[in-house]
Amino acid sequence: MDRIRVTKEFDFEMAHALWNYDGACRNIHGHSYRLFVTLIGKPNTNSKDPKFGMVIDFKDLKTMVKGPVVDFFDHSLVVYSEAEGEILVTIRQMYEKVHVFDFQPTCENLVLHIVKTIQASLLPGIQLQAVKLYETANSFAEWYLEDNL
Repeated sequence: MDRIRVTKEFDFEMAHALWNYDGACRNIHGHSYRLFVTLIGKPNTNSKDPKFGMVIDFKDLKTMVKGPVVDFFDHSLVVYSEAEGEILVTIRQMYEKVHVFDFQPTCENLVLHIVKTIQASLLPGIQLQAVKLYETANSFAEWYLEDNL
C-alpha cells in the first residue's frame, strides 16, 4: 500500500467556560490551542497534474481547516447552550465572537466538532486520519480514524 499521512499544525486563542463544572474551569478562561490535523491518502500519480506526488497540497489543507475551524474559534468565547441566561445575553452584548453549542466545550468535544467540520470538506480518496488538540502545553485530546471504524 502506498498510503501516506500528511499533517499540518495550526494554533488559535480561545476562551470557554464549563457549565456546571465543579472546579475552576467553570469560570471564563482562555487557552492557546495547538491543533494537528492528519490526512491519509495515496500520492497523486498523474505526472501531468500540478499536484503530482502529493496526497494533498498543504495550502489546500490549510484552506480546509483555517476558515471553518481556526478563524471561527480564534479569539472567541465558547459556551454550552445550557448556560443560556441573562449573563449570556450580557456577554453577547459586550463581545462579538460568542459561540453557543449544544455540547460542553471540553477539549474532547471540541475535537469531535473539528472532526465533523473537516470530514465535511474532504476530497475523494483522502480520509481524516487524526486530530490532536492541545488545550495547554501538556494536555490534549485526540481522535483517530482506526478507533472509530
